[in-house]
Amino acid sequence: MHIPVLLKKSIQSLKIIKNGIYIDATFGSGGHSRAILNQLNSNGKLYAIDKDPKSINIAHKIQDHRFTFIPDSFSNIQKYCKKYNIIKKINGILLDLGISSKQLDDSSRGFSFKKDGPLDMRINTKKGLSAAQWLMRSKQKKIQEVLKKYGEERYAKKIAYNICKQNNIKPILRTSELYNVILKSTPYQKKNPARRSFQAIRIYLNNELKELKKILSCITKILSIGGILSVISFHSLEDKIIKNFMFRYSRKTPNIPKNIPLTYKELKYINKNQYKFKIFKKIFPTKKEILKNSRCRSAILRSAQLIHDD
Repeated sequence: MHIPVLLKKSIQSLKIIKNGIYIDATFGSGGHSRAILNQLNSNGKLYAIDKDPKSINIAHKIQDHRFTFIPDSFSNIQKYCKKYNIIKKINGILLDLGISSKQLDDSSRGFSFKKDGPLDMRINTKKGLSAAQWLMRSKQKKIQEVLKKYGEERYAKKIAYNICKQNNIKPILRTSELYNVILKSTPYQKKNPARRSFQAIRIYLNNELKELKKILSCITKILSIGGILSVISFHSLEDKIIKNFMFRYSRKTPNIPKNIPLTYKELKYINKNQYKFKIFKKIFPTKKEILKNSRCRSAILRSAQLIHDD
């Protein structure tokens, strides 16, 4: 069974209440969900979400009255919280972002430049364009923009130019073909340059950053007071969004324009029902964990508890 990165620490960060209500918003192969269920009693409840067809198949094998699976994107979490009447009753939400080792190792998914396979890269293979289709239909300027924005690629212009040039000769349909174009477009580097471009295309195709911002925007509306949000991220773009979100809601006072006089009663009214996060110390993988799984070296676990701002 696939063991998620920072499994033990992420479960500990939730400070699980045995009869609580929890959401595993990125079910994956079910590692986190099984660990949460192991800590709940018969009155506890776990909701899990995932849009990957393979994850949906795994989830349907879990026969447990405490477990409810939702085959959808985690960005639609608020809709399901209303459906199951759990708004402001949730004790913890876990997000394990990015692509799992299982998805990367499956050559048919097209996520990895290390294995040759169809150039797909969609998390939900039943929706949207594959990477091959998108690269074929997109103009050089758009490809360049995506590589620069989501991959922070210095050689985005040259890579985009060569992708379009190759597609005009013969369509790029496989991961190995895209990999070769990227290598020819960049000078020698210690870290494989294809990593940034593959990451950028995957993030863009799956709307990963937009989906993350959408779920974060409703966290304070659905999490109970005292509830905990824990998020594992794997690259700086995700981590920056999470960090900014948690810090924004950890302020003790609301943003009030300068030079506006307010009485104590007015300030108290403004602060009434305001929420803020108590932020816990961020956690990194240990050397032992990195040796076991080199892919986890960039992982960061951030967690915060929702409390009243009286």
